[in-house]
Amino acid sequence: MKKLMQRSAVALAVATLGAGVLATTAEAAPAAPAAVSDGDPTLTDVYIWATNVNLREQPTSESNRLAVRSKYWLDAVCQTQGQTVTDPAVGTNNWWTAVQEFAGSDIAWVNNLYLRGGVKIEGVPDC
Repeated sequence: MKKLMQRSAVALAVATLGAGVLATTAEAAPAAPAAVSDGDPTLTDVYIWATNVNLREQPTSESNRLAVRSKYWLDAVCQTQGQTVTDPAVGTNNWWTAVQEFAGSDIAWVNNLYLRGGVKIEGVPDC
């Protein structure tokens, strides 16, 4: 009986942590700043919901890190499948989005795990 109670307590703790992660990732993104929303109308605005997300040179975590952003709006250029990324707190995804800070800036890649929109982001074309 004691083991059953311990297992139940562990299961409840795991469920509570999972619900906390889901609640955290489900928070609404702030409105896009004017600089993004007034940018190139042919690009889709995407929001990095997490903190300390690496923007990479290529769609792989092995490529050079170009920048680190937290809770930040970017212009999405296109998306493609690349290296699979697994984050125990978030999930697994192999879709990466090419982003720009503003129209004409350098292209960087971010895994879609850290962008609002799901595995593959609607409105962002394939590369």
